[in-house]
Amino acid sequence: MNLMDKPQTESQVKYQQNSPLNSSINTGTLLSRSRYLLSAVGPGLLMAAAAIGASHLVASTRAGAEFGWQLAWLILAVNLLKYPFFAAGARYTASTGESLLHGYQKQGKGYLLLFTCLNTIAAIASTAGVAMLTAAMLTLFIPLSIDVLALIVLLSSLAVLILGHYALLDKLTKVIMLCLTLSTLAAVALAFNASPVVQPGFISQSPWQWGYIGFLVAMMGWMPAPIEVSAWNSIWLLEKSKTQQISKQQAIFDFNFGYLTTAILAVIFLALGALVMHGSGEHFSASGATFASQLIDLYSQVLGDSSRYLIGAVALLCIFSTTVTVIDGYSRTLNLGWHLITQKNATEKGLTFVMLIVSALGLAIVLFFKGALLPLLEFVMILAFMTTVIFAWLNYKLMTSEALAESDRYGWKMKLLSMLGMTYLIGFALLFIYWMMTK
Repeated sequence: MNLMDKPQTESQVKYQQNSPLNSSINTGTLLSRSRYLLSAVGPGLLMAAAAIGASHLVASTRAGAEFGWQLAWLILAVNLLKYPFFAAGARYTASTGESLLHGYQKQGKGYLLLFTCLNTIAAIASTAGVAMLTAAMLTLFIPLSIDVLALIVLLSSLAVLILGHYALLDKLTKVIMLCLTLSTLAAVALAFNASPVVQPGFISQSPWQWGYIGFLVAMMGWMPAPIEVSAWNSIWLLEKSKTQQISKQQAIFDFNFGYLTTAILAVIFLALGALVMHGSGEHFSASGATFASQLIDLYSQVLGDSSRYLIGAVALLCIFSTTVTVIDGYSRTLNLGWHLITQKNATEKGLTFVMLIVSALGLAIVLFFKGALLPLLEFVMILAFMTTVIFAWLNYKLMTSEALAESDRYGWKMKLLSMLGMTYLIGFALLFIYWMMTK
């Protein structure tokens, strides 16, 4: 007996009843269909907001600054090869009305335990990384140490989540994403017409050298985001369904819209680094405060010095939204995961407690790295890449299992792309391990 034959929860029934688009939508105008699909946009953009942090503002921009356009195709390839594993969150939830974590549990308690243990480690490390990055951006406005600012960032994020819950997070993210996208597009458009920054005699280095394996793996680790973000998307989709009925088509459109946004913006940030910094003789500093200043300089060089603080404020809001979504996403999956394992009901008080613990441990890591932003982010990104193989395998196993109706499982195209993705992930993981052993 498959899942569709079992007694269904209210949430499952609601999803399955909404899955087919009704005839008025199918036969309506393009505008009405677009409005119908866009009305459910939210969880996908939250995922994009979580991605457009270290992986974009740092990794993509740094890749462009260091190597020009050479890694643009790799960024697009990584987004494509990881797509089936990220898509599992929206597709599974849209088909069953349950989160990915419930799916892992149906596969066996050991699968859920494996996910939750790795997710716990990732939650603490990732929270530390985005909190320090946000604090680094904040140094442009407040003359305090990064450690103190990281504490302020974490407390502010917790206030937004505990007082505003998902509804505030959903609205806030849409505004911030729009502001950042427009300002970045404007900066890149102007950068194409700016004077070349390449110094005489400059020869671009090739990233395809043995010494750069660590950088490549770090960049790919959070490109576009850690794969466990698929579970956040799954839970956010359930949260949105509490206030709005969402069809399967809407859920998949929302995910694809957010995922495509992250891929395009990754290339745009690379372009900004390539056009404004590559060949100038400058390199990003490991210091958080200095890095933040250099990053804003990329914008102000093409938009004008008068835009420096405006762009700084937009970038700060972007990173702050990343911090908020990271704390929310990891805490929700941890809270639900541990409660499923212990067979207890997940509660709002439990979620708040998890948020406080994750934030406190994240702050401890920030204090340990003492303001060294790039080393911390590189450590977190590499950790993400090494655990990504397991998260990808869990999602693939679930999306090809008999727990799903045959029409909802991955077909041969998604299976083929998944196999290519797994080969790439395992291959680079083994290469990185060998690289570490021979350094």
